[in-house]
Amino acid sequence: MSRSLLSWSGGGARLTLALGGDEPVALLSLRPAHAPAAPPGDAPGVPLVEVLALGHGRFPGSHRYADTVVGRRLRHTGHTESRAETPAGRVGELRVEQADPVTGLTATSVFRAVEGVPAVRTWTELALAGEGEVRIQAVTSAVTGAFLADSGLPLEEFDLLYGDCDWVAESRWHRVPLREAGLPQTDPAAHHHASRSRFALTSRSSWSTGEHLPTGAVVARDGSWALAWQIEHNGAWHWEAGETMAGAYVALLGPTDAEHQWSTAVTAGRGFTTVPVSLAVAAGGGADGGGPDGALAALTRQRRALLRGRAPGGTPPLPVVFNDYMNTLMGDPTTERLLPLVDAAAGAGAEYFCIDAGWYDEDGHWWDSVGEWRPSATRFPGGLAEVTDRIRAHGMVPGLWLEPEVVGVRSPLARRLPEEAFFRRRGERVVEHGRFHLDLRHPAATAHLDSVVDRLVGDFGTGYLKLDHNIMPGAGTDTGGAAPGEGLLEHNRAHLAWLDALLERHPGLLVENCASGAMRMDYALLSRLHLQSTSDQQNPLLYPPIAAAAPASVLPEQAGNWAYAQPEMTDGEAVFTLAGGILGRLYLAGRLDRMDAGRLGLVREAVAVHRALLPEIARALPLWPLGLAGPPGPWVATGLRVPPPDGGAGGDVLLTVWRRPGAPAALELPVAPLRGADAAPETVFPPPRGTGAADWPLEWDARRGTLRLTCPVPAPAARVIRLRRR
Repeated sequence: MSRSLLSWSGGGARLTLALGGDEPVALLSLRPAHAPAAPPGDAPGVPLVEVLALGHGRFPGSHRYADTVVGRRLRHTGHTESRAETPAGRVGELRVEQADPVTGLTATSVFRAVEGVPAVRTWTELALAGEGEVRIQAVTSAVTGAFLADSGLPLEEFDLLYGDCDWVAESRWHRVPLREAGLPQTDPAAHHHASRSRFALTSRSSWSTGEHLPTGAVVARDGSWALAWQIEHNGAWHWEAGETMAGAYVALLGPTDAEHQWSTAVTAGRGFTTVPVSLAVAAGGGADGGGPDGALAALTRQRRALLRGRAPGGTPPLPVVFNDYMNTLMGDPTTERLLPLVDAAAGAGAEYFCIDAGWYDEDGHWWDSVGEWRPSATRFPGGLAEVTDRIRAHGMVPGLWLEPEVVGVRSPLARRLPEEAFFRRRGERVVEHGRFHLDLRHPAATAHLDSVVDRLVGDFGTGYLKLDHNIMPGAGTDTGGAAPGEGLLEHNRAHLAWLDALLERHPGLLVENCASGAMRMDYALLSRLHLQSTSDQQNPLLYPPIAAAAPASVLPEQAGNWAYAQPEMTDGEAVFTLAGGILGRLYLAGRLDRMDAGRLGLVREAVAVHRALLPEIARALPLWPLGLAGPPGPWVATGLRVPPPDGGAGGDVLLTVWRRPGAPAALELPVAPLRGADAAPETVFPPPRGTGAADWPLEWDARRGTLRLTCPVPAPAARVIRLRRR
């Protein structure tokens, strides 16, 4: 059978797949819809699906998720196309079916694309025709090397963009040439196969972003082309870049046997579906450009489409939230401490007030006794309702912190729930940091959590939940005979199903995604939830690089950047920390109750400016004038390109610029989207009339596309600036 090409455009991206020719299906091209079609070429391309199965393995052998024997045997058996109107917009779907004649496995690749979005969401569905079972050790959600053919550039002209993540050191991005990242140049003809090396990132256990980010990109060094991706899973995952005889590739997976102790049996009555991933593409001739900013702008559009597809009744509200934890009460709330904060937060303009950790604590040692989630009588002698009633009396919505998946080893609940409701290995409960981990596959675990949330909503009018997750339970649970990684994956999916049911039952409830700051900053969760804490970082001088990089991983309107101004700060220090929240979601904290009128007025101005900008933030696309990757310097900058309301070309640029100690007084900031445009720079925070608002001279050079700014006050200092097109 000769090879044929299938071209499909379900939205703002066009796919070209190679079918037939006695080869597995390959994704040869993924281009923005506006870009001309790529020349087909003669190379077969890397297989679209790789399946590592026990008894079949790879050939040649390696650690990689390439050259699998089953993947090489897959052959196209059919495909279908469809269109549907959804809350996200008009969605196209393509299903491409393949079969392996030896094992009887079938692999269906599903692609979905939203009109106007230069991206596709894709996953793989495995089934078995016939008797017996096939033990799967890994299966890819997507594999492609399309970036080379689409760009027309050699591998040597591409860089890899990837991110590391850790508690209070989130979102640290790196850029390295692919040849230096782990794809060395060899002589495949002489050795009869390509190098077996790879660049790989793996996230383990229940923190999807506890070590690395599930987002990455390959970008042409000249800015002409970029392909970006994200793995949309709230647990363990793996991605890698490598090179085979068929060409370079990027492979995206959920859990695997080698990395995560995961495997699963596929039978005629039990299939398997991989975790979904998104691929987004940007070209130099498009509105977003083709470098890192363009690639991540394309992913930003995709994230909004994912969120729109889930939001009941349209886009959720974007309130200003005050939280009593960060650099404020730090998990030690009482009625006496909270009531003045409630009054002050209302006066500053907060719309929600979240009581963070500790509200259930009776003896000051709550870490290993949590699980029942009942208000403390010692902390709230008049009852927690005394505080939540005060919150509502000010017109604010009360919120509470909750860590639903854990039960402390000292909690009475640990003895009431059945053994099967907890993570277990070889019959022993998994214990981590003084906690057991609930297994949400078990109905007793979800019934307990449902009763907790329903009680908190019913008794206290709770309209906001901050859901935290502070432990990693290892590879998973083998309850029911599953491989530990399979148990974890099933729990992860049960967790998502619990959240879906919760939000359907309480459609007005807003839910924050938190896991020791941002250790589960993934779009399995964020496509459902409303706000992402970007860090637990308490040092305001160290927060700007985290806040600046956050929009590479999370929508600006979901990026909860802590703004914790304090009474004892200088005006410059207070502006420095407040500015970090303006162009994301200003997540308010700090001892507002101890501030004088001038300082509280500055906080009020920050809230007012942020609220006025939120409609623009919710449609804006991120950019990094000083670059996203590399160690942060003494100057830190991030920005948003704000398209006009009609979605056309043009629009303003918003910038946040921080001057940290050691930075020179002047900075030239490249702003590529406005190069050649007549623009007027203006400071939007702090307003010129406000506290700490010493003028920063701003000079726009349209020809070079640079903003020159001078900071006349000592560091730390910061400004939020608008470059307004005339």
